[in-house]
Amino acid sequence: MARAATTSDAFNAIAEPQRRDILALLRAGERPVTELARELGMSQPGASKHLRVLREVGLVRVRGVGKQRLYGLDARGLRPVHEWVGGFERFWSGSFDRLDAYVQDLKQERQGE
Repeated sequence: MARAATTSDAFNAIAEPQRRDILALLRAGERPVTELARELGMSQPGASKHLRVLREVGLVRVRGVGKQRLYGLDARGLRPVHEWVGGFERFWSGSFDRLDAYVQDLKQERQGE
């Protein structure tokens, strides 16, 4: 089965670790591509390519300030990822609730000894 293009959706775009790193840096606020590249130890053209992919799927926005372009996080694009992960969150919450109940039962048994 052929793999979907990285620009097709947020899931494919964030499959690349360096793109996730860029998103993590942008949580703190807007940054120019040169700063992102320096922080991540990559070339400016490499960072620009990742930013283009993130922009195309709606995870990053760009605005011009004079001659500089600032990139910022647009977390609305992560909604499909958040909703998908939410199903697993419910699974883990249930698992932790069962574990907590088991631990409480063990504590009561030990107190009764």
